[in-house]
Amino acid sequence: MRDPLHGIDPARFEVVKNALLAAAEEMKIVLAKTAYSPLLKVAGDYSCGIFNARGEMVAQGPDLPIHLGSMPDAVGSVARAFPDVAPGDVFIHNDPYRGGSHLPDVNVVMPAFHQGRLLGFGCVRAHWPDIGSATPGSYGAVTEIYGEGLRLPPVRLYRDGKPDPSVEAIILANVRTPAERLGDIRAQVAANRRAAERMIGLAGKYGVDELLRIMDAVLDYSETMMRQALRALPDGDAGFEDIIDGDGILEPGEDADRPFRLRLALRKRGDTIAADFAGSDPQVPGPMNAPLSVTASGVYAALKMIVDPDSLIPPNSGCWRPVTVTAPPGSVVNAQEPAPVVYANHEMSHRVSEMVFAAMYGITPDRVLAGSQGTSGITTFGGIDYRSGERFVSYESTKGGFGARPVKDGINAVSAVISNMLNTPIEVLEMSAPLRVEEYALVPDSGGAGTWRGGLGVRRSWRVLGHALRGAMCFERQVTPPFGQAGGLPGSKARLWITLPDGTQRVLAGKGAFTAPEGAVVTVEAPGSGGYGPPAGRDRAALREDVLDGYVTAESADRDYGG
Repeated sequence: MRDPLHGIDPARFEVVKNALLAAAEEMKIVLAKTAYSPLLKVAGDYSCGIFNARGEMVAQGPDLPIHLGSMPDAVGSVARAFPDVAPGDVFIHNDPYRGGSHLPDVNVVMPAFHQGRLLGFGCVRAHWPDIGSATPGSYGAVTEIYGEGLRLPPVRLYRDGKPDPSVEAIILANVRTPAERLGDIRAQVAANRRAAERMIGLAGKYGVDELLRIMDAVLDYSETMMRQALRALPDGDAGFEDIIDGDGILEPGEDADRPFRLRLALRKRGDTIAADFAGSDPQVPGPMNAPLSVTASGVYAALKMIVDPDSLIPPNSGCWRPVTVTAPPGSVVNAQEPAPVVYANHEMSHRVSEMVFAAMYGITPDRVLAGSQGTSGITTFGGIDYRSGERFVSYESTKGGFGARPVKDGINAVSAVISNMLNTPIEVLEMSAPLRVEEYALVPDSGGAGTWRGGLGVRRSWRVLGHALRGAMCFERQVTPPFGQAGGLPGSKARLWITLPDGTQRVLAGKGAFTAPEGAVVTVEAPGSGGYGPPAGRDRAALREDVLDGYVTAESADRDYGG
């Protein structure tokens, strides 16, 4: 393989490469400091990146792995749609069938120019708590993408540095909290301005030609490292099948959601690896259909962790050149328009990534983890805030267990594998929504038993204040638990219910909308995660600590570990 630096001075290459990564991190800081919604300011449900003129990702901040596979497709769609891109332009789009993920993930893209030449683009993909549709939070179970909210193909939002008031008016007329959305748009633009400033500064210092040459070399550098890392792993073929709880749509005559199947075959040869989803079920009526770029993101996230456990390879489009992802068109992992997709962005990519871990156990068992929570655990509430008389939308991702690993326990109550979101503090939630958090606790015994114990899921309860609210759920793993690995036991499944003001309880569906009356308490238990290795191999002192910490009950210790 040729030298990825192509004769570029190595010291200059390192300086520029790290400057681009630092610029992507700066974008993240700017967004967090200027965004309006708690989901962006606190929880961090967004990703920032720097892209070349072709739309390839050159640098990404420490954001969400779920966006690795599809953000380049989104920026590429903008570049193709607007060959006349000019200084002062800003573009916006969220179309899952043009490189987006789902409608709430809104891409704001800005070009950077120096001396009249296009250097590349900045892009911020941010999850808006609401993008319209019939359900607050835009998480209803519908059967076409047209019902999921406002869908934007690549559209020019700014011209000559000024917003187009007509485009903004269309957007703000279709969302429930327009002032918050406008603030978030402005924050995304501000973050992109920082990216453009940094790219222009590098071009001024080193010259446009040199900067563009180094940006291409960064992609080649990551490709070279990825191929070297793949060559270090054994060759082999492996596969895995998984069952998804359902799509949220009950067919006539059914009283329960119908599960469906995913099938994965991996083929590792030399410095390449191919993931093929042939045999997966056809796309379903409800919003559990993943466009291929979303499926690819799940594959990339897992492979990056397996192939590069020390995180030495810069994550960019060059990393994925040795990786091939294929799936039959019209399947649940290669959905075709107008299939609904809102749940699939995170739920299917979660499960796809875990399928890769499970399959890779057959090739490199010392590099994989047991099944993690396998869901983003979404709960939304919306309506009128009785304290202000204004509309609100609350969107939360409840954290679960991170799977046990070959050398250590899983992690409790964190985003797993494809996500990197933070916890929303209770104080922030209660200030911004008419809700009171009654309980937020780890769930004992939710981590699968093993030589290394799985991470625990959490229980979270919200009391509805003021008057009735409309809510929605998007939870997986109510049917099948997170799998154990190498003899470890599975973790706990998700549990969801509502306690009505009279004390009666009702189980909530994992996907779809519900009404919660004033005084009701909505409770979710996010899944735990699987254990790694046989439970009999667990260190007795570690087991005693688990019992003392409340992670494992005495009954479970006797049953699963033999006391």
